Amino acid sequence: MNSIISLKNINKLAIPALIAGVSEPILSITDTAIVGNIDINATESLAAVGIVGAFISMLIWVLGQSRSAISSIVSQYVGADQLEEVKSLPAQAIFIITSLSILIILGTFPFAEFIFKLYNASDLILTYCVEYYRIRVFGFPFTLFTIAVFGAFRGLQNTFYPMIIALVGASMNVVLDVILVYGIEGFIEPMNIKGAAYASVVAQALMAILSAFYLLKKTVIPLKVSFPFNKEINRFLLMILNLFVRTLALNVTLYFASAFATSYGKQYIAAYTIAINFWFLGAFIVDGYASAGNILSGKLLGANRPDLLIKLSNTLIKYGVIVGIVLAILGALLYYPLGNIFTNDPQVLKEFYAIFWIVLAMQPFCALAFIFDGMFKGLGKMKYLRNVLLASTFLVFVPLVFLLDSLDYKLYAIFIAFTCWIIARGIPLILKFRQLFLPRL
Repeated sequence: MNSIISLKNINKLAIPALIAGVSEPILSITDTAIVGNIDINATESLAAVGIVGAFISMLIWVLGQSRSAISSIVSQYVGADQLEEVKSLPAQAIFIITSLSILIILGTFPFAEFIFKLYNASDLILTYCVEYYRIRVFGFPFTLFTIAVFGAFRGLQNTFYPMIIALVGASMNVVLDVILVYGIEGFIEPMNIKGAAYASVVAQALMAILSAFYLLKKTVIPLKVSFPFNKEINRFLLMILNLFVRTLALNVTLYFASAFATSYGKQYIAAYTIAINFWFLGAFIVDGYASAGNILSGKLLGANRPDLLIKLSNTLIKYGVIVGIVLAILGALLYYPLGNIFTNDPQVLKEFYAIFWIVLAMQPFCALAFIFDGMFKGLGKMKYLRNVLLASTFLVFVPLVFLLDSLDYKLYAIFIAFTCWIIARGIPLILKFRQLFLPRL
């Protein structure tokens, strides 16, 4: 059992999870980079991608928490060597989540203009937001299906197949982005921002198809929904409810960040879009080790090994902080070239360069918060995660961003508040984890 927390085994789970996780921000970053360099209204298009991306991320994060709940329950039963008892749960969970996604489409599609006005979008930016969203939203069920299947794989201690699926999807998105956004002379007319949306939907559909194929061919988990519901469905739904509330709080943070950035002007929301996509990229890179913590903590809890849980947390802290520092150093070395990848607008670049250093400085703190976030999900401690995020959002981020905005800090206000928010998320998780397991040694 000690071998499962060895560096070799952690990396066996973390590195494929890292690669798979990075595919999600790569989809957004690809859209951002390519749209930001089109010939017509590039800054407005870039702003629209950022605003819609924030809203779609909110939707995905709210319902995509099924991955953590499925992974937690399955991994605990794997640790207890009782997998047979929860084989029917993933299909039932996937059915529930994808059904909700259809309702989301029906409930948001007709009101897209109203939704993005709430983000302070107006004029051409608002028009582009509506056009982009009304295509992108049809990829939502495919994304949620894929995320839930990834949860089943994680519970089975397997991150390899999700990595393959994610790589294929990200590659397809990049190729289609170039073809559909810029067009091919004589064959395909440039579709600009609409092309980026279509590229994402096709890539998401392909990932869903591959997810179903690998789950059926490589695991014992069925996709056919059976009844009655599994005995763990109530615990699954309670986890989802706690994570739902938690994710709403998370998205309050992202909403205020996007809304404030948009209110400052188009160059600010464009700069914010670039910066927040780099923040997401860093988060998903660190999430490789958070995923290993998620997967292994559930298994160790099921096996009743608090001693190994403490050792696992210490190991992941070390590697997570190292990854965070490396990301910060790489970002510092490539500080100016990175901005030029996304836009040539000097006003946008000025605002981006002014705050990008804060994004880089956050990375080690992000590593600690995300790793323990992953471990608590693996343990099934969703209620505590909910309470921590509610406190850090409404007692730290919201008051701080309003205060700093009143002082006219603009993007500084947003990213300083982000940094304090991350610290307020991480410290309570570390303390609570120690409180839970040190007395049991």
